[in-house]
Amino acid sequence: MTKAVGARATGVDEVTDAEFDAEVLGAELPVLVEFTADWCPPCRQLAPVLSAVAEEERGRLRVVQIDVDTNPVVTARYGVLAMPTLILFRAGEPVRSTVGARPKRRLLEELADALR
Repeated sequence: MTKAVGARATGVDEVTDAEFDAEVLGAELPVLVEFTADWCPPCRQLAPVLSAVAEEERGRLRVVQIDVDTNPVVTARYGVLAMPTLILFRAGEPVRSTVGARPKRRLLEELADALR
């Protein structure tokens, strides 16, 4: 697992195809995965939101990013066609999926039901 770099959200780990099953599907906590790319302006808009959510929900939720350009296996597995795509995984299963940047308050509202 590597730390996020560049326009990526700080405090949010980056996972790869090789690490995805262990880091996301095998996680004890729910995991919010952002499918992202360096060339994606809405992904850059979402970076501070994800950083804030990762900080606020630490202990209840893990937030990670996966670069679609360098990790095509997981990207294809979940049919990701647009960035940013956010998929919430719980107990190894995707339970919620959304596309596009959103404000922190809205993202937390969308996650609230899934995190109960």
